[in-house]
Amino acid sequence: MKKALFGLILVAIISCKQETKPKLTAQEIVDKSIEVSGGKLYKEKGTSFMFRERKYISALSNGGKVLKRITYLDSVTITDVKTNAGLTHYFNDTIVELPDSIAFKYANSVNSVHYFARLPYGLNDKAVNKEFLGEEVIKGESFYKLKVSFQQEGGGKDFDDTYLYWFDKQTFKPRYLAYDYHTDGGGQRFREAYNERYVGDIRFVDYNNFKPKDKSSNLMDIGKLFEEGKLDLLSKIELTDIAVE
Repeated sequence: MKKALFGLILVAIISCKQETKPKLTAQEIVDKSIEVSGGKLYKEKGTSFMFRERKYISALSNGGKVLKRITYLDSVTITDVKTNAGLTHYFNDTIVELPDSIAFKYANSVNSVHYFARLPYGLNDKAVNKEFLGEEVIKGESFYKLKVSFQQEGGGKDFDDTYLYWFDKQTFKPRYLAYDYHTDGGGQRFREAYNERYVGDIRFVDYNNFKPKDKSSNLMDIGKLFEEGKLDLLSKIELTDIAVE
């Protein structure tokens, strides 16, 4: 009888081990997220959208990425074009030379808007370091939590910023993100994705953009602060007139 009972217990233990899914790595989570959000289309298709009365365009040219921001001011059109070679600033059709400090600021601004609009695609850039932090519950749902940092080489001007991402465990889509920054006095932001839609089979979302009430809070605790209502809503990040070509 004892031997039979032991055998049943042993079989149950083995069955449980077989049913347990292996832990996913940060890289696997990001790969799955990119695949369900647009996959190879991020490399093959150009996109455009309006954000805060400016038009943003991403395209491929000679194997490189070209990012544009177009500002319409009555009879004047101001266009900023960012490539691997730097930023070119146009006043109508005339190139205007900018001081390096201003050119860096504009390039960073253009890149930032495109980066958030195309997430999670940018999480596989060469300069990105990804770390799996485990699981965290937000609003009663469990998410995979990842930390993202950047290497100095290729990581851009703000390479020392830290990002957190929360991926839906069922769909692998990023539902929340947070980051710290060190420019303009520094701070932290938390973004809640909403209004998900697919245009040309590429996923786009809008965001509720929050900041902590307490400036000394730890970035790693920001998900809990969101749960506890300790974040202030700063703005909404909304994209309109989205097109995929």
